[in-house]
Formats: sequence, structure tokens, C-alpha cells
Amino acid sequence: MGKAGMKMKRSWILLLAVCMLFTGCGRKADKIRSLDDLEGKTIGVQMKTTGDIYASDIKNAKTKQFNKGINAVKALRKGVVDAVMIDDAPAKVFAAQYSDVKILEEPYAKEEYGIAVNKEETGLRDKINEALEKLEQNGTLASIRQAWLQEGEQKTAYQWQKKKHSGGKLVMVTNAEFPPYESKDNKGNVVGIDVDIMKAICDMLDMDLEINDTAFDSILANVERKMADVGVAGMTITEERRKQVDFTDPYTTAKQVVIVRK
Repeated sequence: MGKAGMKMKRSWILLLAVCMLFTGCGRKADKIRSLDDLEGKTIGVQMKTTGDIYASDIKNAKTKQFNKGINAVKALRKGVVDAVMIDDAPAKVFAAQYSDVKILEEPYAKEEYGIAVNKEETGLRDKINEALEKLEQNGTLASIRQAWLQEGEQKTAYQWQKKKHSGGKLVMVTNAEFPPYESKDNKGNVVGIDVDIMKAICDMLDMDLEINDTAFDSILANVERKMADVGVAGMTITEERRKQVDFTDPYTTAKQVVIVRK
């Protein structure tokens, strides 16, 4: 082989190396086409979520915890993790935001979301349940879910029905890193499905709504210690969480899904 041929060969080798480095060509870790392929992989999760629990049960899999779901997805794009396990609604937001990731068709699990209430506050829990039942019957909950999940709402799907409330204040604690259930708009206000639902509930209870943003793994402790009245953060009702707080009736259902690189 002459000098020109050797030079061309080296160029092709260099090009192949660059391809493997930046696009992941040939990496076995990228070949996740079903839930069965998660065995032995590194899975990114948001700390203390049900995705964190589910991923830890996968055979020989390693979990890498993140404070925010978006950070887990960014780590996936960089090749730090092989997959991300998260709820379907935020997964769809992240998949729309980044063209190099996708959601596996098969869901990992089905879940129900509820509002966390202090175990001693049974009266408040019952009032919220009554409000949720009425809001479900009159179509308010369905319209809120449809606006955010199907129509791409970004600000609000519910306008206050009362300008002033005389029943005091309801303090809601959340984690505004879980779109479209809760996130912050460009003015720093917390918006989303859960916010709109709580506005509708507060209208029915004749109460003002105060929203405090905190880390997801601090929400239940805030409710348990009565630093907040309710915890609303796309939170799945589980028996383990019931040991710490009480829950209202479910207000929506969700799926746990897996995001991978395309």
C-alpha cells in the first residue's frame, strides 16, 4: 500500500473513532429495544421516585440517582447512563425536547397519583376527596388533564372562580421539576396540572393557595411535620409512602416508562 493509501486508511480509522465517540456507533449499551434489555444496564432515575424503586429491582442493573428528571435525561444523552425510568407525562416532554432520545413502547408499570395529607388531618383529606369527586363529575379534572397532556398547555388550564377566599390558606408543597404536572414559567411561577387542580379544589373549599417549591424527597417530610398542608407532585400512591402520610383518592393515572437513546 502506498503513502496515499496509508493516509486514506488512517483517515477512515480516525473518522470511525470520532463516530463511536460522539454518536455511540457500535456500543452494545445503546441496544435497548425492550424492557428485557434493561438487565445489567445503568438506569438513571429521579431520587426517591417510584422509578428509583422499580429500577433497583431489575436484575444486575445499576441505578444512578439525580435530583431532577431532566438531569437524568441529559446524562442519558451523554452516555453516562443507558436508560432513564420516569413517568410517562414528563417523558413525553423530554422526548419532544430532545430529538436523540425516545420512549420504549412498552410501559414498565401503571400508577395512581394522589394528594399527600398529614395522617392527623382526616377532615382536610375528606374535604379534598369531596372536592375531587365533584370536579371529576363536572368535567373540570378531565379538561385540565386534556389541556396539559393533549393540547400542550404551558401556563394554566384553570382560572380562579373566586377573586377572594374567606376560608384561610392551604399550603401546597411540590417539586417544580416534573412537567407538565409542575414546572416554572419564565416568571418563576409554578404552573402545571397539579397547580390547576389545587386551584379548583381551593375554589371549592373557599381557600387561598400558597405553593412552596422544594426537593422531591423532602415533600413527605414537610407534610408529616405540618410544614405544609398537602404534598402535590405527581406522586404515586404506595404502601411505603402511606406509612409516612395519608393520601386522598387518586386524581389521575400514569405509567412508568423507559427513555433510551435513539
